[in-house]
Amino acid sequence: MTTLVTSILSTLNRPWLKWGALVALALALLIAPFAVYPLFLMNVFCLALFASALNLVLGYAGLLSLGHAAFFGGAAYVTAHAAKAWGLPFELSVLLGVVFAAVLGLIFGLIGIRRYGIYFAMITLALAQMIYFLAVQMPFTNGEDGIQSVPRGMLLGLIDLSDIRAMYFVVLALVVVGLMAIWRFVHSPFGHVLAAIRENEPRAVSLGLDVARYKLIAFVLSAGLSGLAGSLKVLSFQLAALNNVSWHLSGEVVLMTLIGGLGTFAGPIIGSAFVVALEHVLTTSGLPVSLVIGVIFMACVMLFRRGIWGETRARITAMLERRQ
Repeated sequence: MTTLVTSILSTLNRPWLKWGALVALALALLIAPFAVYPLFLMNVFCLALFASALNLVLGYAGLLSLGHAAFFGGAAYVTAHAAKAWGLPFELSVLLGVVFAAVLGLIFGLIGIRRYGIYFAMITLALAQMIYFLAVQMPFTNGEDGIQSVPRGMLLGLIDLSDIRAMYFVVLALVVVGLMAIWRFVHSPFGHVLAAIRENEPRAVSLGLDVARYKLIAFVLSAGLSGLAGSLKVLSFQLAALNNVSWHLSGEVVLMTLIGGLGTFAGPIIGSAFVVALEHVLTTSGLPVSLVIGVIFMACVMLFRRGIWGETRARITAMLERRQ
């Protein structure tokens, strides 16, 4: 048994295995829309990008935002209105949503970025509730009915996105671009500064770093990527609704990040896929969704304090170190 474990650990430590896993994942994603309902997969992709964007500020900069749904849902409404009322093409509609979310993130950041801990979280929650109120009251949002039958349009005037599988591959490509951008931010000198701020902010200040500026940049980047996720989701489902801007979604995406693994790249992706799949199963089973997810969350906090991926990675690393 010991020899088998040693052999497995030795295999896991080989670089070719990582590339093989990436190739297998790419092939699975290419085949997936022909085996699984594409809308379900697109929902997972959008929420994975959303959770990863939140992780950029929560996991790497140590900023707990309870108002990220304002960026996700706000971009969704702007994109839906631009596509349906103004008749803008897919590219411009998504771009407007991302720009709106980034500008909104800049406003939120300028107001609250110098606050700490629960005070920052409460400020973002309060500001997000103001956006929710506007979404209810503004005439172009149609209140509780939302913006329905949003046209997907054409990609570059060539690809008809009313074909659900064509839309799937476009969403997949843009989500991958968003995730690659997050990976690049995290593994750049900018990301190392964020990690230093999270670990010991007073020391970062003593080194002469403009902590508030770094936090603000990270927050705006996170807001823009959240807006990209919201824009893609509204065009996928062709509906902009109030649940996309509700505080419940802000709490849910925090839950996804914590369950998957805070401060890890793969954690939010795994957490979002886990929560979305679980909600789908529970909805059809008749069991109370919130209660079951709450119990699972408590179990993860007690047994997997680093999250599913964080704990798995830590244990594999520890076993490899002991083997050496």
